[in-house]
Amino acid sequence: MYSTDYALLKRQLTSLLDGEDHWLANLANTSALLFQELPDLNWVGFYLLIDGELVLGPFQGKPACVRIALGRGVCGTAAQRREAVVVPDVHEFPGHIACDEASRSELVVPLITAEGRLLGVLDLDSPRLRRFTERDAEGLGDLMEVMISATTWPEKF
Repeated sequence: MYSTDYALLKRQLTSLLDGEDHWLANLANTSALLFQELPDLNWVGFYLLIDGELVLGPFQGKPACVRIALGRGVCGTAAQRREAVVVPDVHEFPGHIACDEASRSELVVPLITAEGRLLGVLDLDSPRLRRFTERDAEGLGDLMEVMISATTWPEKF
């Protein structure tokens, strides 16, 4: 298991976003930071809630699925439930959407504003089984709160 220093990562993200509040720039830099700093990942990115479905946003990794229905796959499930979903083995998750056959485990964290608006999800994939834990879900949830609060969001994407 990894012992990610989420306090350090939070300081790095806060510094990275300091003085910038544009949603697109902040999503892009957040995905790049996470891809750079977290080991054993093959994809990190965002899906944004647009017209009732999740649409691919800024990411790091191979090309990905563009649209995901709410309730479908890990991303759609996390968005619909409005809670993080940790999947130790994607082959055991009913309805998993395989964008990259190398992915073996996945973590999805919903992006929810302080006012309760669902913006989309953060999606992380790993080629390693059981890469993610509940600690990762909590740590990344805290990071997303930092990113969301540092960002000015459009009324509608």
